[in-house]
Amino acid sequence: MMKVLIIDDEPLATELVKEYLLDFPQFEIIGICHNGFEGLKAIQEKEPDLIFLDVQMPKLNGFELLELLEKPPVVIFTTAYDEYAMKAFDAHALDYLLKPFSKSRFKMAVQKFLQFGQSTAENEFAKSVDTISSDTFNRVVMKIKNEIKIIPVNEIKYLEANDDYVNLYTAEGKFLKNKTMSFFEKTLETNQFVRVHRSYIVKISEIHKLEPYDKDGYVIILRGGEKIPVSKTGFPKLKSVLGI
Repeated sequence: MMKVLIIDDEPLATELVKEYLLDFPQFEIIGICHNGFEGLKAIQEKEPDLIFLDVQMPKLNGFELLELLEKPPVVIFTTAYDEYAMKAFDAHALDYLLKPFSKSRFKMAVQKFLQFGQSTAENEFAKSVDTISSDTFNRVVMKIKNEIKIIPVNEIKYLEANDDYVNLYTAEGKFLKNKTMSFFEKTLETNQFVRVHRSYIVKISEIHKLEPYDKDGYVIILRGGEKIPVSKTGFPKLKSVLGI
């Protein structure tokens, strides 16, 4: 038997998936979760082979949930919003069901799982988990020990490269996120953040002043007194956003 988990905050949607799965006796429904936190816990505890995952849910959305998993299961997205379709396929989700979906369309998605093969689907999806993000990137979600930490983007003062990770600095302290600087540079709003160095991205409103440093070099002084180096390639970007 293959284990299936349904994660969706709409009772009608979960009942529909349950009903359609009756045609596939090789699957066992091991749980139904109604928000991202419940779904994350259930995935970690029950290790499903396949999940039907909604995108817009309370507490954690579907994309944020997947970011927190080291080894995500195979995913079939179920959502009422077609604007997420491209991102779902970019993330190598196995399929994307737009609500309300028909029984024939549901069968097509499940048959794809049975034909494609569980291990292959897992590998393809795992390759691109780091690409998953929300169009409205307004918070960063991370797992710290056994707790979920949500950091609003507007609370980030600056970011610092740390090998394959990034240090996020807020008034509360430093937090380590398993993303790349390139990811944040592409995702953060360019009218709020600027990359001033290969190792640093700074929130523009946190900049207090710019001072000369060494020969032809500059350093940013943030409102909290932190000093951030500015590279030769970062200086033109900084001048542009500051209007100098």
